[in-house]
Amino acid sequence: MLTEKTKAPDFELLDQDGQAHRLSDFIGKWVLLYFYPKDDTPGCTKEACAFRDNIPDFSLLGIQVIGISADTVESHKSFQEKHGLNFMLLADPEKKVISLYEAKGLVGAKRVSYLINHSGLIEKVYPKVDTQMHAKEVLAYIQNQK
Repeated sequence: MLTEKTKAPDFELLDQDGQAHRLSDFIGKWVLLYFYPKDDTPGCTKEACAFRDNIPDFSLLGIQVIGISADTVESHKSFQEKHGLNFMLLADPEKKVISLYEAKGLVGAKRVSYLINHSGLIEKVYPKVDTQMHAKEVLAYIQNQK
Protein backbone atom coordinates (compact mmCIF):
# COMPACT_ATOMS: atom_id res chain seq x y z
CA MET A 1 0.00 0.00 0.00
CA LEU A 2 1.32 3.42 -0.95
CA THR A 3 1.21 5.77 1.99
CA GLU A 4 2.63 9.11 2.96
CA LYS A 5 6.39 9.17 3.67
CA THR A 6 7.06 6.06 1.53
CA LYS A 7 9.25 6.15 -1.56
CA ALA A 8 7.27 6.81 -4.73
CA PRO A 9 7.79 3.91 -7.16
CA ASP A 10 9.80 4.88 -10.22
CA PHE A 11 8.42 4.29 -13.70
CA GLU A 12 8.85 5.32 -17.32
CA LEU A 13 6.01 6.36 -19.63
CA LEU A 14 5.58 8.33 -22.85
CA ASP A 15 4.11 11.83 -22.85
CA GLN A 16 1.67 13.38 -25.33
CA ASP A 17 4.59 14.01 -27.73
CA GLY A 18 5.94 10.45 -27.54
CA GLN A 19 8.89 11.44 -25.30
CA ALA A 20 9.84 9.06 -22.49
CA HIS A 21 9.91 10.36 -18.90
CA ARG A 22 10.91 8.66 -15.66
CA LEU A 23 9.65 9.80 -12.29
CA SER A 24 13.27 9.74 -11.11
CA ASP A 25 14.02 12.52 -13.64
CA PHE A 26 12.23 14.85 -11.24
CA ILE A 27 14.21 14.13 -8.05
CA GLY A 28 14.92 17.51 -6.50
CA LYS A 29 11.49 18.84 -7.53
CA TRP A 30 8.00 18.46 -6.18
CA VAL A 31 5.69 16.42 -8.41
CA LEU A 32 1.93 16.07 -8.40
CA LEU A 33 0.99 12.79 -10.10
CA TYR A 34 -2.70 12.89 -10.78
CA PHE A 35 -4.47 9.86 -12.19
CA TYR A 36 -7.72 10.32 -14.07
CA PRO A 37 -10.19 8.04 -15.91
CA LYS A 38 -10.35 9.29 -19.51
CA ASP A 39 -9.29 12.11 -21.80
CA ASP A 40 -11.91 14.64 -22.86
CA THR A 41 -14.71 13.50 -20.56
CA PRO A 42 -16.57 16.14 -18.51
CA GLY A 43 -14.99 15.54 -15.08
CA CYS A 44 -11.51 14.91 -16.47
CA THR A 45 -11.69 18.04 -18.60
CA LYS A 46 -12.75 20.15 -15.58
CA GLU A 47 -9.86 18.79 -13.54
CA ALA A 48 -7.29 19.24 -16.34
CA CYS A 49 -8.45 22.79 -17.07
CA ALA A 50 -8.27 23.68 -13.37
CA PHE A 51 -4.63 22.53 -13.36
CA ARG A 52 -4.02 24.42 -16.61
CA ASP A 53 -5.40 27.62 -15.12
CA ASN A 54 -3.27 27.25 -11.98
CA ILE A 55 0.02 26.19 -13.61
CA PRO A 56 1.64 29.60 -12.97
CA ASP A 57 1.08 29.09 -9.22
CA PHE A 58 2.35 25.50 -9.36
CA SER A 59 5.44 26.70 -11.24
CA LEU A 60 6.13 29.45 -8.70
CA LEU A 61 6.08 26.80 -5.97
CA GLY A 62 8.33 24.50 -8.02
CA ILE A 63 5.72 21.78 -8.56
CA GLN A 64 5.64 19.69 -11.75
CA VAL A 65 2.08 18.59 -12.58
CA ILE A 66 1.79 15.25 -14.41
CA GLY A 67 -1.51 13.69 -15.49
CA ILE A 68 -1.69 9.92 -16.10
CA SER A 69 -4.45 7.86 -17.66
CA ALA A 70 -4.79 4.67 -19.67
CA ASP A 71 -5.36 6.70 -22.85
CA THR A 72 -2.87 6.58 -25.73
CA VAL A 73 -0.19 9.12 -26.64
CA GLU A 74 -2.40 10.23 -29.56
CA SER A 75 -5.43 10.70 -27.34
CA HIS A 76 -3.35 12.75 -24.89
CA LYS A 77 -2.03 14.94 -27.73
CA SER A 78 -5.56 15.65 -28.94
CA PHE A 79 -6.78 16.36 -25.37
CA GLN A 80 -3.83 18.67 -24.72
CA GLU A 81 -4.29 20.63 -27.94
CA LYS A 82 -8.08 20.90 -27.66
CA HIS A 83 -7.92 22.39 -24.15
CA GLY A 84 -4.57 24.19 -24.26
CA LEU A 85 -3.14 22.04 -21.48
CA ASN A 86 0.25 23.34 -20.37
CA PHE A 87 1.53 20.33 -18.44
CA MET A 88 2.62 16.78 -19.16
CA LEU A 89 0.18 13.92 -19.79
CA LEU A 90 1.61 10.41 -19.60
CA ALA A 91 0.08 7.46 -21.40
CA ASP A 92 -0.31 4.16 -19.55
CA PRO A 93 -2.49 2.01 -21.86
CA GLU A 94 -1.19 -1.20 -20.26
CA LYS A 95 -2.14 0.21 -16.82
CA LYS A 96 1.18 -0.84 -15.27
CA VAL A 97 1.81 2.45 -13.48
CA ILE A 98 -1.89 2.86 -12.75
CA SER A 99 -1.77 -0.51 -10.95
CA LEU A 100 1.54 0.31 -9.25
CA TYR A 101 -0.03 3.46 -7.79
CA GLU A 102 -3.23 1.68 -6.76
CA ALA A 103 -5.27 3.80 -9.16
CA LYS A 104 -6.86 1.04 -11.24
CA GLY A 105 -10.53 1.67 -11.85
CA LEU A 106 -13.24 -0.23 -13.68
CA VAL A 107 -12.48 1.32 -17.06
CA GLY A 108 -9.10 3.05 -16.78
CA ALA A 109 -7.74 4.88 -13.78
CA LYS A 110 -9.66 6.08 -10.80
CA ARG A 111 -9.24 9.66 -9.70
CA VAL A 112 -6.41 9.72 -7.14
CA SER A 113 -3.37 11.96 -6.74
CA TYR A 114 0.03 11.72 -5.11
CA LEU A 115 2.09 14.72 -4.09
CA ILE A 116 5.74 13.65 -4.17
CA ASN A 117 8.37 15.75 -2.45
CA HIS A 118 11.81 16.73 -3.73
CA SER A 119 13.33 13.61 -2.10
CA GLY A 120 11.02 11.27 -4.03
CA LEU A 121 8.83 10.45 -1.03
CA ILE A 122 5.04 10.54 -1.12
CA GLU A 123 4.18 13.65 0.84
CA LYS A 124 0.39 13.45 0.57
CA VAL A 125 -2.18 11.11 -0.94
CA TYR A 126 -5.47 12.46 -2.29
CA PRO A 127 -7.72 9.36 -2.50
CA LYS A 128 -10.88 11.35 -3.29
CA VAL A 129 -10.72 14.29 -5.62
CA ASP A 130 -13.15 17.10 -6.37
CA THR A 131 -12.38 17.84 -10.03
CA GLN A 132 -12.96 21.58 -9.74
CA MET A 133 -11.25 22.14 -6.38
CA HIS A 134 -8.31 19.73 -6.48
CA ALA A 135 -5.74 22.12 -7.98
CA LYS A 136 -6.50 24.75 -5.31
CA GLU A 137 -6.45 22.07 -2.59
CA VAL A 138 -2.93 20.98 -3.55
CA LEU A 139 -1.71 24.58 -3.80
CA ALA A 140 -3.11 25.38 -0.34
CA TYR A 141 -1.38 22.34 1.13
CA ILE A 142 2.00 23.31 -0.32
CA GLN A 143 1.65 26.95 0.73
CA ASN A 144 0.92 25.82 4.29
CA GLN A 145 4.10 23.69 4.27
CA LYS A 146 6.39 26.58 3.33
